[in-house]
Amino acid sequence: MASVHPPIAFYDELDSTNAEARRRAEAGEAGPQWIAALNQTSGRGRRGRPWETGSGNLAATLLMVTDRTAAEAAQLSFVAALAAADLAERFLGADLVSVKWPNDLLIGGRKAAGILVESGARPDGRIWLAVGIGINLAAAPMAAERPSATFAEHMAGTPPSPQDALEVLATAFETWRSLWASRGFAAIAQGWTLRAHGLGQACVARLPAETVEGVAEGMDADGALRLRLADGQVRRITAGDVFFGDA
Repeated sequence: MASVHPPIAFYDELDSTNAEARRRAEAGEAGPQWIAALNQTSGRGRRGRPWETGSGNLAATLLMVTDRTAAEAAQLSFVAALAAADLAERFLGADLVSVKWPNDLLIGGRKAAGILVESGARPDGRIWLAVGIGINLAAAPMAAERPSATFAEHMAGTPPSPQDALEVLATAFETWRSLWASRGFAAIAQGWTLRAHGLGQACVARLPAETVEGVAEGMDADGALRLRLADGQVRRITAGDVFFGDA
């Protein structure tokens, strides 16, 4: 049976799949369309950090439009994390796979993917979205900000090709996106919590202007992480990097 997901455009090389999605969006394209590349020359992660794709890894971006607000549309980063987790479970099994707030895929407790959602306004009032996903199938980034993992190191055989991996990822993403569209973010939060790394553990949240320490209690209905502070108060974390003894 044919896979149910938007069409895929695969390139040998791009500067960045997110950059290509932006160019298409600003030229008026609406998608949905997956854009993928075997090699990225200028991949980017969160906060403008470089994201090295590396040979044999997956770099892909879904271009789409939505009627949702920008805040609601940002919830698709959690959808992307769950789709990446589904991909990892397909090849590695569930025991090795978890997700860390907000959208990190972990394999054996180490980061194995990068997710970056970008957006912009369209003339019709809707928002275009570029949901970028980079996954370490064959090799880990040379200069990762923290220890990273690959599919290959946990497989007896060769890891899936980027093309085969994207077929699985795109199908999983569409399943979770449809659930988000029909049942709201609560369904996504439930799926995320079932795979969550670090709940109930001490956590350090590095925010733009401060560092907050507490115990991670879970995720609110809007995607914020709840941290229980030493004085008993609950601090909602809406943006930042969180660490569970793996800094």
